[in-house]
Amino acid sequence: MQEFIKSSLDYIEQNLKTDITAEELANMANYSLWHYCRLFSQVTGSSVASYILKRRLDYALTEIESGRKAVDVVFEYGFDTYAGFYKAFVKMYGCSPKKYLSIYKNKNSEVIIMQEQDLRKILENWALPADLKIEDVSEYDWKIWKVGEYYLRANERSKMIRNIKIAKALDKQGLSSEFLPIPTKSGDEYIDGENIFILVKNIYEPRYPGPLTNEEIKNMEPRAQSAFKLGQSMARIHKAFKEVQDDVKPDEVNLYKQVIEWAMPEVKKYNQKYNMGISDEFFNDYAENFGKLCEKLPKQFIHRNPIQFSYENGEIASVFGFQYYNEINVRLFDIIYCAGEVNAQPFDDPLEYQKEILKGYDSISPLTEEEKQSIFYVTVSIGMIFIAYLDETLDVAERNREALVMLIKDRAKFSNLV
Repeated sequence: MQEFIKSSLDYIEQNLKTDITAEELANMANYSLWHYCRLFSQVTGSSVASYILKRRLDYALTEIESGRKAVDVVFEYGFDTYAGFYKAFVKMYGCSPKKYLSIYKNKNSEVIIMQEQDLRKILENWALPADLKIEDVSEYDWKIWKVGEYYLRANERSKMIRNIKIAKALDKQGLSSEFLPIPTKSGDEYIDGENIFILVKNIYEPRYPGPLTNEEIKNMEPRAQSAFKLGQSMARIHKAFKEVQDDVKPDEVNLYKQVIEWAMPEVKKYNQKYNMGISDEFFNDYAENFGKLCEKLPKQFIHRNPIQFSYENGEIASVFGFQYYNEINVRLFDIIYCAGEVNAQPFDDPLEYQKEILKGYDSISPLTEEEKQSIFYVTVSIGMIFIAYLDETLDVAERNREALVMLIKDRAKFSNLV
């Protein structure tokens, strides 16, 4: 674990009865808020806000269990009433405090290495052949076993409950994911105990966009039609994410502030170092005009990494990786990032592809006038963020610098995108 994250976790433990903000923790670590929240989420699997809430719930429950008066305890940990504490607890853990204690009291909630006979005992809860091969394919902090064509997943309660909620919301929109549980023989979604176990049909296997074969190009539907359907898929993902964002509690990122305070100074430095030729007029215009627009843009829980989708017939079929992303941002970020990342093939005008994605999204979730006016600004915001984020010596960093210069030169084309 990165040392600054460990220091943050120690600080949180010591100050749970006070107000703690992600911005405060980022400043202490000497990171930008955006960069800090990204790293925190990747290490802990939770947003800063969700992690702090979880620790307050845990500590409050422990003190109540020790015999202290519940109303006094929950007030000290930032809850106005016991009812507010109870509601937050059920949302986080999927059960009442009493049931949680009956399961977890004096037990370590971390997933431990399990023997095959123990796994087979758990698998008896599903209608599966008894002789399926079991293979440990765990990743990061998630325990995963491949069982025939299925996967058995396990983790501590709050993380699993969170991701099941997101998976079920995606399922309502016709999208599969790596956390949609297959019901047990008794109809339950998961096996309850020290950890929660679910059985799923698929997990994410990284596959980055690359050159298509001649046969794939021959069979591909028209680019405009494919991009339009992709935009519609993004709209459905956003509908699902918005449904659960109050329960998931992602950290909120101010895109404009992120660029002005962190990304833009880095871009200005590279602009001089690599003779990129970006004028002060561009930087001044961004600073003066996008701030006002950004305040009015719709914001919500976004995915932020469209490379972790699987596609069928031009549409997004499955959504992966959301367990590591916890961010409320302008929804345009996802749409425009998707347009840039998913398209791996050269074509006459890249902005035409972005235009069709935006049209597809707009057909399901209409864009506001402020969003239409902000397409250029959000596009260059993403460009500046990645320039600042990447090691400047990498080839991909050089390509990002070149792409930003081209976007600025093509600014006039953005007025015709929607």
